[in-house]
Amino acid sequence: MSDLYKNIPKIDKLLENKEIKSCINKYGRDFVLTIIRKHLDNIRNNIANNIISRIDEEEILNTLIYKIDKENKSKFKKVVNGTGVIVHTNLGRSIFSEEIAQEISGNLCSYSNLEYNLDTGERGQRYDHIIDIIKEVTGAEDALVVNNNAAAVLLTLKTLAFGKEVIVSRGELVEIGGSFRIPDVIKESGCTLKEVGTTNKTHLKDYISAVTENTGAIIKIHTSNYKIVGFTDDVDTKDLKKISYEKNIPLIEDLGSGMIIDLHNFGLNKEPTVRETLDRGVDVVTFSGDKLLGGPQCGVIVGKSKYIKKIKKNQLLRALRVDKFTIMSLELTLKAYLNPDTLSLKVPTIRMITEDVEDVKLRAQRLLEKINSLNSTNIHCELMKTNSMIGGGAYPLDRLDSWGIKLKIEGSSEKETEERLRSNDIPIIVRILEGNIIIDCKTILEKDEDEIFNALNKIIGEKND
Repeated sequence: MSDLYKNIPKIDKLLENKEIKSCINKYGRDFVLTIIRKHLDNIRNNIANNIISRIDEEEILNTLIYKIDKENKSKFKKVVNGTGVIVHTNLGRSIFSEEIAQEISGNLCSYSNLEYNLDTGERGQRYDHIIDIIKEVTGAEDALVVNNNAAAVLLTLKTLAFGKEVIVSRGELVEIGGSFRIPDVIKESGCTLKEVGTTNKTHLKDYISAVTENTGAIIKIHTSNYKIVGFTDDVDTKDLKKISYEKNIPLIEDLGSGMIIDLHNFGLNKEPTVRETLDRGVDVVTFSGDKLLGGPQCGVIVGKSKYIKKIKKNQLLRALRVDKFTIMSLELTLKAYLNPDTLSLKVPTIRMITEDVEDVKLRAQRLLEKINSLNSTNIHCELMKTNSMIGGGAYPLDRLDSWGIKLKIEGSSEKETEERLRSNDIPIIVRILEGNIIIDCKTILEKDEDEIFNALNKIIGEKND
């Protein structure tokens, strides 16, 4: 064992290696030295625990170079989404088209007129870039953007109903992602929650009897991430508007996913669009930018000008404001909605939701042919009809017809295969269904096909070794 310790290369010798020197030039001596010391300490521990029985200096050198490069790579990675969930919260929700991404990139690599008015040569407002396009797309009188929809609800309530009661139906006290709950958001806004009705039924009389001099607002939460079915009843927005108007209190609606175009024409259940909600008399509507809208993470607040102007003056807005990336990407995404003929080309989320299932089948067939070209007896795959989900809390009861690849690798369980695909340099995220690996092609992009091929080729090669 003592000979093993003696054979561990000295730090000074490693630092003189040509490839290590190259790493030092790129990443700095202190950083490289720290990696070397940690790795050599790990080797000593392995010797002490009888885990290794030989010292290979070349192997140590290769491992060090790998670790140095790995530590300097971003932990944020591109992945291939083979789950069939379009707005996958864990995988970054909506993605951008290449066209929009290129335009964003060009601006990010230069200074911009974020808060500079090019006409006057004076300081401008960052929101001026997107207010007009939001108004045009939604029909709102005014608009504002913050960093997510929870922030939009928080800021709206804090501005319009601080210190007062906010009336909400019990059937709408939802929990959103990350265990954030509407009652908690209302509490943090400095308002008092006043529940009306029951879980399954709320009537107009419940709202009428709940209104007092201390009522600050009525808020309706669109239950986009779940549905109560059966013996149920709720109150139409138009009826709530009558109370709101008579009592001079704002009517707020949180739409959650925030649909801009009507997807009912594509076979989905009817859900209200932002424009339809505003047309029904709602004073302020809040919704997310990175769900059904297909843009960046943000919360959009739209509605009547008198209320939006108040919200814009709230000092909390400074803490919740969005950056140049969000403003640019939201503007470009919303502009895509102005041309329905090219919308699906510029907003991948809309394309995936609305595309013909035969197009998905063709994509799946192309991927199957590519995999079969490996000519390996270790891999078995076949075309499979499946169902995809929109995700992001939208349309919980709807399923989209889809096609995918059912995959089996000889000698590997489905769990082992899933782990190997997930551990690929570019991780391939799949789903396991009834003991089979499924690559759902609803969410597979054309550029992903080679990544899947290369990952499977690597797995098969490792098995042959």
